[in-house]
Amino acid sequence: MSIIRWLLARTTQFFLGSAHERKSDGIAKEKEEGTFEGASAPKARTFEDNYAAAARLLRTRIDRRFPDAYYARLSPGRNSAYDYGQDRALAIDTISVAIAMALRNGATVQQAAEAGAESVGI
Repeated sequence: MSIIRWLLARTTQFFLGSAHERKSDGIAKEKEEGTFEGASAPKARTFEDNYAAAARLLRTRIDRRFPDAYYARLSPGRNSAYDYGQDRALAIDTISVAIAMALRNGATVQQAAEAGAESVGI
């Protein structure tokens, strides 16, 4: 009798559980591929794209004002013994916060980039 119950339970689970399992497996596969579109995906993607665009606008200005340690040593007029890494990290943190706050308050990409630049004086 227990074999019949087990067989019925497995059959029921196969038919009722397989649809849910296929849907879950499909969503997991889409997430791994980066193609899953959830309810909050467009808003998050738009913010991230805008943030990345504003950071790209500031990239050359950051590199000129706050070079990383390797390029600072090779540049004429820079102190080769000074570690510029900490200054650069602090500037990038400050710029990141300023860009994010500006975008959250409804600024355009250009306005957010300018807010980031003003936050560190470049």
